[in-house]
Amino acid sequence: MAVSPTHRLQDQVVIVTGAGSGIGRAGALAFAHAGAHVLAVGRRADALRQTAAGHSGIAVLPADITGEGAPQAVVDAAVERWGRLDVLVNNAGATTVMPLADADAQRIGDLFALNVTAPSLLARAALPYLRAGRGAIVNISSTFGHRPLPGAAHYAASKAALEQLTRSWALELAPGGIRVNALAPGPTESEALAAAGLPDAVVEQIKQEETARIPLRRRGTHEEVATWIVHLADPAATWITGQILTVDGGLELT
Repeated sequence: MAVSPTHRLQDQVVIVTGAGSGIGRAGALAFAHAGAHVLAVGRRADALRQTAAGHSGIAVLPADITGEGAPQAVVDAAVERWGRLDVLVNNAGATTVMPLADADAQRIGDLFALNVTAPSLLARAALPYLRAGRGAIVNISSTFGHRPLPGAAHYAASKAALEQLTRSWALELAPGGIRVNALAPGPTESEALAAAGLPDAVVEQIKQEETARIPLRRRGTHEEVATWIVHLADPAATWITGQILTVDGGLELT
């Protein structure tokens, strides 16, 4: 019997980090609607509960993935609950506006700890289980992982690092049947700019400027991005690995 495209992930176990809002929340819901068991991970317990309220297939784990031992604890929580792990979605990340003149070691270190080191340690912790089930890793990058971003070069560099990890892991892990891909969204309607500490007026100005540069003349939605996260993780995508899929309304072409 053919498997419905919406249920190819039936009973698969998926970890989604940064699942308290935005793309992470939409991704957790999309996986749950596709039949998966989802562990939604994030720093804010209240936000995670709102995510879980959207579907009974979502369990939550409040955690700071940059904390000592946190990546292993996240993976252990999923495996202890469901007995396996099939997909790791490294979505948690931070956007930091930091012109070179304002750069300092602490801010750079914190940014890379969340955007590069934590995904690496999560992938390491997940590796035995992904290998056992020939699973998948989906890293969430950005259009600016392969496009310059003046004033936020270290953010762009952290996403460029994640894209290079994606390609290298894809080759390294292919013998074990593990697929590794990345999704690079363009500007979406998210809380990222406000979370970066920017005033409301500056956030609105940035949004308007970004929209004007996007050929399709609008910012993306979380659900549009989440759809492609699920596609990359789908077991039916058996021959796709090492790819960076940009979903940005054509911004990459400008």
